[in-house]
Amino acid sequence: MGTAFRLGVVTPSSNTALEPLVAELVAGHGSAHFTRIAVRHIGVGDASDRQFDTEAMVAAARLLSDARVDVVAWAGMSGSWLGVTREIGMSARLAAAAGAPATTSTLALLAACRAYGVRRLGLVSPYTADVSARIAAELGRHGIEVVGEQYCGLSTNFDFAAVDDRTVSSMIRAAAERAEAVAVVCTNMAAAVVSAAAEAELGIPVFDSIAATVWHAMTLAGGPASVDGYGDLLANGTLRARMQTVAEELLAETKADRTTLRLDLPAAGCSVATCAAESCGPAVRSIRRDATLPQRELATVRWLEENRTPLIQGDFTAEPRPPQALLEVYGVRAQMLGPVVRDGVMVAWLSVHSLVEREWTAGDRHAVTVAARQIEELLDSRSTSEVHRR
Repeated sequence: MGTAFRLGVVTPSSNTALEPLVAELVAGHGSAHFTRIAVRHIGVGDASDRQFDTEAMVAAARLLSDARVDVVAWAGMSGSWLGVTREIGMSARLAAAAGAPATTSTLALLAACRAYGVRRLGLVSPYTADVSARIAAELGRHGIEVVGEQYCGLSTNFDFAAVDDRTVSSMIRAAAERAEAVAVVCTNMAAAVVSAAAEAELGIPVFDSIAATVWHAMTLAGGPASVDGYGDLLANGTLRARMQTVAEELLAETKADRTTLRLDLPAAGCSVATCAAESCGPAVRSIRRDATLPQRELATVRWLEENRTPLIQGDFTAEPRPPQALLEVYGVRAQMLGPVVRDGVMVAWLSVHSLVEREWTAGDRHAVTVAARQIEELLDSRSTSEVHRR
C-alpha cells in the first residue's frame, strides 16, 4: 500500500498526545486523518460510560469515509473496562460506516498479547483505582492475568498527557516484575517514545496503546509490516502475529495438542531457546517460555539438521529420542518436526505434539510441510521489506 496508506482515527476530544504521535508513526508510510468525539473524564459510572456511545463513534467513522481511508480505528481504551464483546460489535459497525476494516485500541492490545503469547501482563495507566480494577477484570475474562498494576489516580482526560516520560518509565518498571509484557493502557499517554528503552532494560515487550492501535490498523489494511524505533510491537509484531497464525492453523489442521515454532532471528528478538509462536489445545501446558533445554543439541534437532526433512514420530520407541523432559514434564507421546531452511541454513523448526501415541496421517505430514513453507515465505517477505526500507 506504501504512501497511499490512509489511516482514519476517531479520537477522544480532550486527547493531545495521540495525534502528534500517530502522525509520527505513519510518516513515510502514509497519512493519518482524525475526527473527534466528546470525551473529557474517565471514571466508573453512567456519566463516563455515556461518552462512548456507539452511535457517536459510527457517525465519526462515517465522516472518515469521506477521506476514503484504508482502515479506521477508535483510538481509545474504553473497551478495556466497558467490555471486549461490546467493542467487537462496535468495531463491526465502524467498519460498515467507514467502508473499510476497523479496529479499536482495546482489540489491538488483545491482538498484541496473542501475537506474543502473553498471559501475564503488567498494567500501567493514568486512571483511578476502580477503573484500573475493571480493566484487570476484563482482561482476566479473556485469559490475561494482570500481575502488576500501576496507576496515577487521575480522572480528567486532558491531564493524562501531562504524565511525564520519567514517570511512565518508572511505572512500567514497577509493573513488570512478574509480567511477560507491560501494557500502557491510555491513548493520551505517549509511552511509545520510551518503549524501546524500557524493553531493552526489562527484556519484555511494552505495548503502548497508541502504537498498538497504529500497528493493528496497519496490519488490517496491509500497510507497512514494520516501523522501527518505537518498540518491538511496531518493529516485529506483524511477523509475530503471522507466525502465530501459522501455529494456530497447524494445530487445527492436525488436531494435535500443541504446536510450536522455534526460530533464530536475533533482529526480531527470536531465539530457538524459547518459542516464537505456540498454540495449545484446552488445558495443555504451555512450553513457550521454557528455555531450560539446549535446543540445537537435542538428538531430534540434530536429526533435522542432518536430514532437512520432517521427522515423524508416532511414538518414541526408536531413535532419535526426544529429551526426557518433553515426556515427563509436558506429557508428549508423539510428535512431528518440520525444518525451516533459508539459504542453506536451518533457521527454525515447527513441532507438532500429541499427548497420546498416534499414527500421523498423510494429511498431517502435508500440513507440517505446508506450515514450514509458510514460515519460509514470511521470513523471505520480511527480508524483502527490510531491503526496501534501507
